[in-house]
Amino acid sequence: MMKKIFILFFGLCSSWANAQYTPSNAHSHNDYLQVLPFGLAYRQEFGSVEADLFLRNDSLFVAHEYGEIEPGRTFEALYLYPVLEACRKNGGSIYPDKSRQLQLLIDLKTNYASALPALVKVLEPHRAYFYPQGTVKVVISGSNPEPQHFSDYPEYIFFDGRPEVNYTDAQLKKVGLISQSFRNFSQWNGKGIPVEKERQVLSGMVEKAHRQQKPLRFWATPDTPNAWKFLMNLGVDYLNTDKVNELGQYLRHRKAHEF
Repeated sequence: MMKKIFILFFGLCSSWANAQYTPSNAHSHNDYLQVLPFGLAYRQEFGSVEADLFLRNDSLFVAHEYGEIEPGRTFEALYLYPVLEACRKNGGSIYPDKSRQLQLLIDLKTNYASALPALVKVLEPHRAYFYPQGTVKVVISGSNPEPQHFSDYPEYIFFDGRPEVNYTDAQLKKVGLISQSFRNFSQWNGKGIPVEKERQVLSGMVEKAHRQQKPLRFWATPDTPNAWKFLMNLGVDYLNTDKVNELGQYLRHRKAHEF
């Protein structure tokens, strides 16, 4: 019963749940580097987007490196305002289908001690749109507080966990996602299939996250249809990609027997 609730709750579709993958399982890695940040993944109905944030002069900027910060490319302009506009258009939900969520994965590149309070300040007036009240789930990655301090932050702030960390039950309630680098477990290039030993290790990471009732994402994965298929068969909940349009179309039009 708890597993069924978890599947419905997150709106995810993974092989461990005997369900079909959709664009809800797609994660736009470094989404701000796309020609249309947020908008491209949103048009493809992705379930997750990622933005790297730097704090400079009390403003949150979206950039890959500190030296690449550009005026006007703020978190509010590229993500917060478009998210709010979509929610208002859809009667408070991020997508017209009110059962669907969007994970907003925010990778803090500036120390959380200063960056996270600045982020909370801009999110707070709009907390009704953020999970658990709304359908946009904010998950903090990158510079994070220690797990024992997760509860110091508002209810709509969740954290990106790691499979090797043993969280308490209270800490797990604030973990929105389990992530790790694919390269920590495999050097597979996406051609053919990984060696069985590596597959078993990867599968173990997925199974552990699911026992904790958390979705799992690997980053630094091969970004090809063959790799997407392997990750789906493995039960990975979010498929990491830089190829937003390609993965969106693949998930939307793939045949059931290709699973």
